[in-house]
Amino acid sequence: MLVTEGRVVMISGANRGIGRAIAERLCEDGYSLSLGARDPATLSALDGGAEERVMNHAFDATVPDSAARWVAATRERFGRLDAIINNAGIINSFEIESDDETGLDEMWEVNVKGPLRLVRAAYADLKRCGTGRVINIVSLSGKRVKSAGIGGYAMSKHAAAAFNHALRHAGWKHGIRATSICPGYVATDMTATVQAIPASDMIQPAAIAHLVASLLVLPNTASVSELPVNCVLESLY
Repeated sequence: MLVTEGRVVMISGANRGIGRAIAERLCEDGYSLSLGARDPATLSALDGGAEERVMNHAFDATVPDSAARWVAATRERFGRLDAIINNAGIINSFEIESDDETGLDEMWEVNVKGPLRLVRAAYADLKRCGTGRVINIVSLSGKRVKSAGIGGYAMSKHAAAAFNHALRHAGWKHGIRATSICPGYVATDMTATVQAIPASDMIQPAAIAHLVASLLVLPNTASVSELPVNCVLESLY
């Protein structure tokens, strides 16, 4: 099992929901953290007096050079980088019959190109450490499409899952291991308007954080490519 002390993890979308839960858990586990959000002011301090192990930085997945600036600042602060948690994501409405592709384009930028740009900017660091880890918070919508209304989001998340597999192949010989965590309904702001299932019956963000923590300490010889997680019974997931 890999040790946690001294290892540096970047977490996008760390100001709330799943990202915040991951940050809290990894802070408790002893990691040094670089937390990213569009507005760094929304990144409230973590408990436990770990200020010396935590830095906050702006990260906007729709801005092409934002990832490189964040990675450079992380490297300058900590001198290394061991893992990336690609958590930032959005969901927009998209209709097949509509010629307005604005929402689809934004999802492509944030859900697909954002993770790609972040990994690309940090790739040399991930190779250098020999045990680089990338965990992509995808969605069960990256495994199946439940309705037309979710189609655009599912398209972007299927692409995110494909990126994860491409990264596994590209980084394998360098010790980089990549995993897609694919949750169903998680009790966050994104699912606040869902009426099909109460928030109390949804996956809790802390459960996803627990899975992330478990994946990060696995050795190179125990690679998990995908991890579907559900709170309701489906035929496959």
